[in-house]
Amino acid sequence: MDALTLLVVVPLLAAGLLVLVPATSEKLVRWTAITASGITLGIGLWFFRMALTGGEAALTEYTAAIPRRTWVESVGISWSVGVDGMSVAMLLLNSLVLFAGCLVSGHAIQDRVKEYFILFLALGAGVFGVFIVKDMFFLYFAFELAVVPMYLLIGCWGSPKDREYAAMKLTLYLTAGALVALFGLLLLYFETWDWLRLADPEALPSFHLDDVFAASDDGAFGVGFQKTAFALLFLGFATIIPMWPLHTWSPIGHAAAPAAGSMMHAGVLMKLGSFAVLRVAFPACPEGAAYWLPWVAVIAMANIIYGGYVAMAQKDIKFVIGFSSSSHMGYTLLGIASVTVMGVSGAVFLMFAHGVMTALTFGLIGFFYDQTHSRYIPDLGGLAQQMPFVGTCFVLATMASAGVPGFANFASELMVMLGAWEAGYEVQAVIAVFGVVITAVYLLRALADVFFRARKERWDKIKDARGPFQRAPFVLLILVLLVFGMYPKPMTDVIKAGVEPIVAKVQAAQDRIARETGEAPASRRTAPETPAAPAKEER
Repeated sequence: MDALTLLVVVPLLAAGLLVLVPATSEKLVRWTAITASGITLGIGLWFFRMALTGGEAALTEYTAAIPRRTWVESVGISWSVGVDGMSVAMLLLNSLVLFAGCLVSGHAIQDRVKEYFILFLALGAGVFGVFIVKDMFFLYFAFELAVVPMYLLIGCWGSPKDREYAAMKLTLYLTAGALVALFGLLLLYFETWDWLRLADPEALPSFHLDDVFAASDDGAFGVGFQKTAFALLFLGFATIIPMWPLHTWSPIGHAAAPAAGSMMHAGVLMKLGSFAVLRVAFPACPEGAAYWLPWVAVIAMANIIYGGYVAMAQKDIKFVIGFSSSSHMGYTLLGIASVTVMGVSGAVFLMFAHGVMTALTFGLIGFFYDQTHSRYIPDLGGLAQQMPFVGTCFVLATMASAGVPGFANFASELMVMLGAWEAGYEVQAVIAVFGVVITAVYLLRALADVFFRARKERWDKIKDARGPFQRAPFVLLILVLLVFGMYPKPMTDVIKAGVEPIVAKVQAAQDRIARETGEAPASRRTAPETPAAPAKEER
């Protein structure tokens, strides 16, 4: 079995084994989950090292050696996996957050431990599936596999006040978005089948992305078709990014979820939409992307500014970070809309950095919430005196989120802004800089109110994180932010190699459209010129 498939099999196998473990053996349950997540972390690091030392060629060679395993031949479903530099960064992110979440849950979850870890591991397996599969059917299946466990994690282990509402709203929004995306995937499926039958009337259909991209490169998808398919795919996947105004499910989901659930929710679940757009919609519908992305650049500003101002008005610390996450996803959208190597690479890097940072932040909030049972900022205060380690970690997480130099978030956001400016989105780039100021205001105010205001006597008995087991997940995530912040080149090199071919296709489509309409091509070249393809006629 190839190592990529193991990323899905190991968590699912561990979850299956936990079904056989007695519920009273809580220690065995916890260590089984931690061991399984540790194995996936090792595999994620191995692939990152492969990409770093061998480049995109090593990943392509490894992917090419994995056979396409037919699942249902009559409808063209096959188990096929593969990665590029962008996928490797997301694999490392998910493995880090899954491992840290298992460590945090090891001491935070005391009720129905067995069922909790079964669902948590299934969630991690679903996310891994989205990042590695090359078949649209299994991509959609893995996407849904990631949503169902999150519904149960919030509904059963979330905060009693709003968990039922949050779980239901999250599921309805994401299911509705997935349904819209499904229509776009089916359009690609049937149009690809028509293209295959031109060469062989007896050809079977195919969900495989390689066949879809080959049909697109051959001119099988007309411009009108691409506009429709890209709109469906983007709107469907944008729900989970989340893009304004489809974002309202996300903050309440953050607030109601248990600590590790919030870590997975903000850390990786919100990254599935952006990844799917880059993995499927961009290479399959480059003309559609070129048409719609200027509008995305405008909507990204609503994410950044609106999300920031709403976060500033919150009194619940989890809602502050929840709306902050929606605001930061605006930078990801702006980077994607720039269609430059710098901007899109920065967007993927920001997905990684933001995922690590929010996992750290929600893990810390979960730690003191388990003792205070309050997220209401005016009720808290002076916690740094009682828990100096947690307070120090929260300061570092705040600095990372606010874009302080030295953290991975600063490097990634700077790349996004430079990419947006290069693409001609000067106004959006300036607004994005102003969004950083808003972020600093509400985060520093929340930090001061929770940890450094007057100490309240009722919190005198709360305890700090002690011992390596409790401190390890926070130290791990902080080190990752600092390492890639101080020296981002390894991460950016890996991501850039995967992003360049995708960006080149959309840039070529932009230039082709500009020539056909008589407009000047956008001044945003960071990759070699791609020879112009002949204009495609509407089918």
